Amino acid sequence: MIYFNNAATSWPKPESVYQAADQFIRNSGMNPGRSGSAETLAPARMIFRVRENIADFFSIKDSAHLVFNSGATESLNTVLKGVLKSGDHVITSKMEHNSILRPLERLKTEREIEVDYINLDLESAEVDYQSLKNAVRENTKLIVVSHASNVLGTVNDLRQIGEIAAAEDILFLVDAAQTAGVIPIDVEEMKIDFLAVPGHKSLFGPPGIGALYVRDPELLLPLKEGGTGTNSLSITQPEIMPDYLEAGTLNTPGIIGLGAGVEFIQKQGLKNIHQKEMKLLKILIAGLTALPELRVYGKKDIKNRTAVTAFNLEGYSSNQLAFKLQHDYDIQLRGGLHCAPLLHKFLGTADLGLLRISPGYFNTEAEVNEFLNILENIT
Repeated sequence: MIYFNNAATSWPKPESVYQAADQFIRNSGMNPGRSGSAETLAPARMIFRVRENIADFFSIKDSAHLVFNSGATESLNTVLKGVLKSGDHVITSKMEHNSILRPLERLKTEREIEVDYINLDLESAEVDYQSLKNAVRENTKLIVVSHASNVLGTVNDLRQIGEIAAAEDILFLVDAAQTAGVIPIDVEEMKIDFLAVPGHKSLFGPPGIGALYVRDPELLLPLKEGGTGTNSLSITQPEIMPDYLEAGTLNTPGIIGLGAGVEFIQKQGLKNIHQKEMKLLKILIAGLTALPELRVYGKKDIKNRTAVTAFNLEGYSSNQLAFKLQHDYDIQLRGGLHCAPLLHKFLGTADLGLLRISPGYFNTEAEVNEFLNILENIT
């Protein structure tokens, strides 16, 4: 099988990730914080080390402000539902994933918040920064954007958006689902108040694990409350971080696996990983644009983007072509709307969808060339 669906979930994982999760389950599978025994203190120390390392990875000053959860979707829901109140105004974009759009649509009804969806710049395929700035109102509470599009691979300028938010005293939430692990993120320099991070994509962690950075916990209410293993005599949620936002049993094997994934990135070098993926993307885009029957969406250069591009083939819907490639050639891509409905409406692809290809660090040039030859034969 040739796997080109890394924008959904990276695969394969580094061997160290498999080993770390497996060894923990076999040898240390205790519930941290639920006992004073040496067996449970060891997992707690392991979680602390991973928390410290990931906090450093994103330039987070206080690791207690990094909380573990099930992934970016939970992080985004935690912030949107924990921060926004009746009458608040939110600025987001038509690039966004349903993990942002759907909570906002619900809050529009339940709390009567107001939302502006900013268009993309047609040339750069980035958020239109001037339109974003012009959308600011007196009641604007939050700006929420994806660092990069999960369809086009375009990377937004977080420093520029962060400056706009800070100048207007607006909270800034970033969906880093497509960039954490391949594009440097500094929460201080970019003036990020909330950072939503999935573990299973470019951080090479297992499914079902992620993290949320919160600059000021007093700005939001928890999405859930429950056991934390601390201050158990109280019937209210502890206010101390990270317990405030970490109710219930943590996914400790997932955290340990995620920690191994981040260590792999640090050893290989984030820049080296990104450069290899961009090399593969450059070959892909050149090959795709050389086929006249294909229409490639987004910009054609590899500057300021992730290893994601999307296209359509005349005579096929995106799902039809994805099925053919999988069934006949054992190539895994993703067709459809990619949970980004406003972007597809903006691009005019809501009916056919797009075929998304997203090579990863473990793909090879030979696989890319084989894929391009197959496409040429199909056309």
